[in-house]
Amino acid sequence: MHFVWFILIGIAAGWLAGQIVKGGGFGLVGDLIVGVIGAVLGGFLFGLLGITAVGLLGSLITATVGAIVLIALLRVIKKKA
Repeated sequence: MHFVWFILIGIAAGWLAGQIVKGGGFGLVGDLIVGVIGAVLGGFLFGLLGITAVGLLGSLITATVGAIVLIALLRVIKKKA
């Protein structure tokens, strides 16, 4: 059941990040990938900063912040290429 929540939070976080960054969504699979990688990245960044997010909302915020950072990094890399 945790895997299902992980996937749902990943989709939501990827979609939210796409809306916040004004790049639009990446489709269901793209949002899932961005959200899942963003969740891992967000957890890492929050850990470095000493921030602890608890519960469903905390997980969504962490994943969304990570996905926003991921999208920003991808755009910087794409501009340089």
